[in-house]
Amino acid sequence: MQPKLLIATSNPGKIKEIEAILSPLNLKITTPKDLDLNLRVAETGTTYLENALLKARAYHQAAGLPVLSDDSGLEVDALDGAPGLHSARFSPKENANDADRRAYLLEKLSDKTQPWYAHFHCTAVLLLSSDNYTKKVGRCQGWIIPKERGNTGFGYDPVFYIPEYGATMAELGPDIKNKISHRAKALIALMPAIIRLIELNEPN
Repeated sequence: MQPKLLIATSNPGKIKEIEAILSPLNLKITTPKDLDLNLRVAETGTTYLENALLKARAYHQAAGLPVLSDDSGLEVDALDGAPGLHSARFSPKENANDADRRAYLLEKLSDKTQPWYAHFHCTAVLLLSSDNYTKKVGRCQGWIIPKERGNTGFGYDPVFYIPEYGATMAELGPDIKNKISHRAKALIALMPAIIRLIELNEPN
């Protein structure tokens, strides 16, 4: 029987990425929507790990399932690491969407000297119980460009340029992105722990 793994997010872009990255595994990916869960977890942590654990523990308590959670952010050198932990809440605009956040980022950078070096950070957590978890970290280096390019991905992808590929994250397409992104690196590093979870659920 396939073990269930609950993904602690309702972000459709993030869910799609996680499902693709973990697709080689014999695993039943479960989403909050599948369980009619509508949790709003306040991300009050002071680190990516603290926020990932806040979400993982809340969803585990609600569903009683192993949980995969992550907290990610874009850190821009010229902004002293901002937006960082606040990447998803960076724009001051009420009900801001991804485009609003990108526009605000470029506005904040407009008087800074280019290139605007940056990296994406992801801390991913596999939580089996409140105090039993494994964490891994992934990073992706690049810089911010002043004009959006590409129409895949989400978040800050259209303005995050990766020099090795001569493309933004939004131009790479999922096949490449899901191998080199910060989230992909963290989840790939977490796979041995997920495989152990699968093996524990295999019949003897």
